[in-house]
Amino acid sequence: MQRTTHRPRLLTRPGVVALAATVALTAGACAKSEDDASKDTQSPAAAGAEQKVVTPKPGSKTCAIDAYGAEKLDLRSATVGFSQSEKEANPFRIAETQSIKDEAKKRGVKLLTANAQSQFSKQISDVQDLLAKGADLLVIAPLNSDGWDPVLQAAAAKKVPIVTIDRKINATACKDYVSFIASDFVEQGRRAADQMIEATGGKGEVAILLGSAGNNVTTERTKGFKERIAEKAPELKVVFEQTGDFAREKGQQVTEQLIQSKPGIKGIYAENDEMGLGAVAALKGAGKKAGDVKIVTVDGTRNAVQGIVDGWISGVIESNPRFGPLAFQTLDTFTKGEEVPQDVIIQDSAYDADNAKTEIAKAY
Repeated sequence: MQRTTHRPRLLTRPGVVALAATVALTAGACAKSEDDASKDTQSPAAAGAEQKVVTPKPGSKTCAIDAYGAEKLDLRSATVGFSQSEKEANPFRIAETQSIKDEAKKRGVKLLTANAQSQFSKQISDVQDLLAKGADLLVIAPLNSDGWDPVLQAAAAKKVPIVTIDRKINATACKDYVSFIASDFVEQGRRAADQMIEATGGKGEVAILLGSAGNNVTTERTKGFKERIAEKAPELKVVFEQTGDFAREKGQQVTEQLIQSKPGIKGIYAENDEMGLGAVAALKGAGKKAGDVKIVTVDGTRNAVQGIVDGWISGVIESNPRFGPLAFQTLDTFTKGEEVPQDVIIQDSAYDADNAKTEIAKAY
């Protein structure tokens, strides 16, 4: 069940409107997963799979280059550094990195990349190394929200603008970084709760497979889910919460424990697809049938959407990883001296039994 949020329009400065109106930004997403990670084939995103921007609310804060303390430059002659946080076994990260690379190539921009391999200390040193190699601009997909002071100080000393994607850095917008581009994670949690309520009839015991600790995605997806359950389905009780670290193997392990401790569990909310697919594997291993336990996940990977088609997953809320066009458009607009939103929010779709088969081509 897809919930539509109506937001008022912002009619204001040209740079902000131009960026917010960029609703057809296409990136080449790589349709790979842990199941076929050994393959190097890549396929472009299907039509309609690009990120779309929610129109900013009236009074939304913006950032301009003078306020930030940087200097104007031509993006085409700049060097952009991209720091990826996690190992690229997760389809979200594969598609995210590919989107950044594809957009840089499309624009003819020199791109330096680094992957922290899910180690925060390495990500800090990675970004410092990108700065040392001459990055004029940075795009960062943070592993954690805290602990970024060394990077922020180094970037400020060189007047290097930063755009963060997917996860938020706990710092000051238009001072420490320019813009944060991401989905509305609280809304994702609410929409996942709507799907869980529909799948379970709003009654019974459910579990949450939490994402990694220390970042806003986990906190906000949990908050939205619990708030909506309390509001709409008080007879649906969350009786189990444990982190699966956004990983399939860990999601499977946690679900195996869950089945033992809570054999009557009716639903599982996995805060990303990989953990949800791990839950499916655990249920299969325990001899459960498709649909015995309702599973709702967040991301929109090809394998999870196929899980809906196969009857093992009830619904998937999309979290679109194709950040390349939006990230580069934000940097281009900003470095020309025009204002950009401090928060660029993406409008995500959803998959359920009604559309999974016909819309699977849009998954990544």
